[in-house]
Amino acid sequence: MPYIAPLFVPGDRQERFAKAAATDADGVIIDLEDAVAPAAKATARSAMAAADLGGKPLIVRINGAATSWWDDDLKAVAQSAAVAVMVPKAESPAALDRVRRRCGDGRQIIALIETAAGLAASADLLRCPGVAGAAFGSLDFANDLGCDPDWEALAYARSQLVLTSRLCDRAAPIDGITADFSDGEAAGEDAARAKRLGFGGKLTIHPRQVPPVLLAFQPTAEDVAWAKRILDSAAGNGGVTSAAAEMIDQPIIDRARRILAQRRQS
Repeated sequence: MPYIAPLFVPGDRQERFAKAAATDADGVIIDLEDAVAPAAKATARSAMAAADLGGKPLIVRINGAATSWWDDDLKAVAQSAAVAVMVPKAESPAALDRVRRRCGDGRQIIALIETAAGLAASADLLRCPGVAGAAFGSLDFANDLGCDPDWEALAYARSQLVLTSRLCDRAAPIDGITADFSDGEAAGEDAARAKRLGFGGKLTIHPRQVPPVLLAFQPTAEDVAWAKRILDSAAGNGGVTSAAAEMIDQPIIDRARRILAQRRQS
């Protein structure tokens, strides 16, 4: 953490690993869970453990703690080059602690919040040792609540996860996937919405989604120009000032600095 546009790839599709690593995604999530049929779990696990992504960060989404694949997944991750473990249906601090102890302290844990119980427990989950941050499983979360998986229905949950991440001093959370990968435009639009809410990145499921998601989390040219104008106007002023009919005080200056810092990091 933080990851801006990590890309999912099914664990049993080993031929796609190198293609995923060759994209601009800042991490590859080899999925052992939803993308893999039960009969292919062992094959996916072996392929993940042997994966070579050429230096691209490897994240592994394991199967849930209640499944029969949990222990084998943890063993395979411990023997892999994974830098992070994504834990689905995260609800139990004890389960996250077991991931840390089995997989090693050097690996980050990403708590995937996909249920109402997970959101309710998110503060306890994020405070667990080894947990770098959270991701939002929006589709499963909507199913758990019985609501539509649209922005209006999930706005509270998204905002709550952003707030809890900040209160727990963890990285800004990663937003869930956009199921429409026809041209990447929908993912880019969703990413822009997520950024406005305070998310730090977005999960992707197809290479064509990666560029628009990365772009959405970069400051726009207008944002950069505004930030420079604010800082230029504030230079040498110790208190509140103004520029172009806009008040400039410390929160405005801090926002301008954050925008320019994001541009340098992108």
